[in-house]
Amino acid sequence: MSARRVLILPNRVPYPLKDGGNMATDAIIQGYQQQGWEVYLLSMNTTRHKVDAITLRNLYRNLYKFETVDINNSVNGVQVIRNLLFSKLPNHAERFYHLSFNEKLSTVLADFKPDVVHIESVFLTSYLHTINHYNPFTVLRLHNIEWQVWQRLAIETKGVKSWYLNHLAKRIKVYEQDAWNSYNLLLPITKHDAEVVKQTSVRETYTVHFGIKPKQYTTSSEQWVGYHIGAMDWLPNKEAMDWFVNDIWPVIKQTVPDFQFYFAGRNMPQSYTAFNINGIYCEGEVLDADSFIADKKILIVPLRSGGGVRVKILEAMASGKLVVSTCIGMQGIDAIEGEHYLLADTPEAFATQLKWAISNKTAAHKLAQNAQSLIAEKYNSTEIASELSQKLLSSIANK
Repeated sequence: MSARRVLILPNRVPYPLKDGGNMATDAIIQGYQQQGWEVYLLSMNTTRHKVDAITLRNLYRNLYKFETVDINNSVNGVQVIRNLLFSKLPNHAERFYHLSFNEKLSTVLADFKPDVVHIESVFLTSYLHTINHYNPFTVLRLHNIEWQVWQRLAIETKGVKSWYLNHLAKRIKVYEQDAWNSYNLLLPITKHDAEVVKQTSVRETYTVHFGIKPKQYTTSSEQWVGYHIGAMDWLPNKEAMDWFVNDIWPVIKQTVPDFQFYFAGRNMPQSYTAFNINGIYCEGEVLDADSFIADKKILIVPLRSGGGVRVKILEAMASGKLVVSTCIGMQGIDAIEGEHYLLADTPEAFATQLKWAISNKTAAHKLAQNAQSLIAEKYNSTEIASELSQKLLSSIANK
């Protein structure tokens, strides 16, 4: 039997591999390729996350084909107001529908004739009217439950912004739940998200965890300091760091005066770039994330909104780091509080957990080792890719 063909459609080029979304998309692409599929990657190259032509030429050269279409998905106030007044679709969905991408997609479908079309964002569902004309097996990868992200952000804000985010969450929820029923198979990234989908969708779900290839660091050089790394143009990350700096850090300094914390990420707000006082240090965007975290022992995750799974937590655990996180941060990860990570949902809890870790390094290190073993057992990238491949082959045969 000839190799099966999959067309993968992301709403941005999965590069650089510095944030969870890009890393999750890249893992799916590599998984298909490693399992012997012919992979055609057709990606939007958006204004918000533009990748230059020279860099593009060196990406995904091992695939059947990799192409991009330039898309203007910038946001402005007039567009937002027009969308609120005249459209039933959330602004996100409208910003990602472009005739140029649809025309290119139609050409690729006709020439490549994929067995599977794998879509990496629910906001690309509008292209199904073109895709279904060629009758492939369609799957949607759910990086998170989108409406939950915006609903949680609305709860954490006030005034007009809260009203807008809550209104947006409701519109996305209607759009998203309708979209789920348009695919042959849904691929949520966590069991938690799968349960949410099953409440309203009649479509089959198959949970595909983010696959990890453990990275080995020299633990002898690790310092018992905290770190956080994440794209700051993702609102939940921005909100998390605002909370940490303004509310959590003062309590930590009172409880553990000598503790140090380092944070980095793309599109760091100007107000943070000079923040290098009182034991807290901002390093802006770092060229090498691995080097940034290599000598730091404790990943701190103060997320209060967001959804899906935090890839940075999985990577940290796989590398033997100690994770101190909110319950929202740990959502979707099959780990046990006190056995694989330390839970903290208040400033006082973060301070208490960090004080315990610093005072009980042997026990804290054992907890980190437990997490490392858990990731090796449940989040093995090769096994996850193999199981997904077999699931799709079976589904295609039974279509």
